[in-house]
Amino acid sequence: MERRVSLDTARRVLRIEAEALTELLQRLDASFQRAVEMLLACKGRVVVIGMGKSGLIGRKIAATFSSTGTPSVFLHPAEAVHGDLGMLMREDVVMAVTYGGETEEIAALLETIKRLGLRMITLTGHPQSTIGAASDITLDVSVKEEACSLNLAPTASTTAAMAMGDALAVSLLDRRGFGPGDFAALHPGGRLGKKLLRVEDLMHSGDAMPRVPIAAKMPDVIYEISKKGLGMTTVVDGEGRLAGILTDGDLRRLMQQRGADTFELVVGNCMNKTPQTLAPGELAGSALRIMEERHITSLVVTDAAKKPLGVIHLHDLWTLELF
Repeated sequence: MERRVSLDTARRVLRIEAEALTELLQRLDASFQRAVEMLLACKGRVVVIGMGKSGLIGRKIAATFSSTGTPSVFLHPAEAVHGDLGMLMREDVVMAVTYGGETEEIAALLETIKRLGLRMITLTGHPQSTIGAASDITLDVSVKEEACSLNLAPTASTTAAMAMGDALAVSLLDRRGFGPGDFAALHPGGRLGKKLLRVEDLMHSGDAMPRVPIAAKMPDVIYEISKKGLGMTTVVDGEGRLAGILTDGDLRRLMQQRGADTFELVVGNCMNKTPQTLAPGELAGSALRIMEERHITSLVVTDAAKKPLGVIHLHDLWTLELF
């Protein structure tokens, strides 16, 4: 019986919060677009403020902005009136998160915000409130009811505010043309950071890269493949450009066909002349996708002149636990 009650409660909470988001979607209007334009034009930072649960949502919104290319910080309103107002700069945009719109600590900052000439966006459930009315743009994040059984604890309302923050952040990301490479630069740590490493950070380069001239005889090619331990070698022409590659598999098939005559061959006559390559700035995840699609274990990294810079192997990606 207790288990059933718990499931019924969970379903009710999720239903109420899902309905709140559906209603939020239907209320999106020109105010949202104007908020995006204001944030896009901001030459300073987005300074997010909020108290209590709204403050926690504000911290998350600021973090999401910063990680997607919109510089942002969180300013605690209570700390602001005790000296932290010095964080505000004239080119900043203030974003307030306050469901009731009457939060005393935020209301106390309005005079300073106006004196500095800062523009202000407010996420509130009461657009006609003191803080809502004082704002340049007000985004309505009101909900019919909280998911709390007492209709008291901020639940559906905080979900709506956080979703609105996400909608703003992603809209800004798209408008800025913020791509995977930009995201990688801001997320160097953890599992996500590993996925966003560039191939130039992982490739075998310099003396570690297998390389033979196009006129090399097969004994020298076999020695280079064995010495470098990547199961392949790059083949370069007289200008140092990539002419092709030869892999362990190519070598085995060649020996099955030609036998001992293989050792008399020149690599330029039996190499793969159209190997898959990629640029040094490509992400590790992209390299993994290409290897999986083409059923290969290594890729040659080349510059714009098609000169090989390194080789990235499937084993290098295994060590990142990308699978």
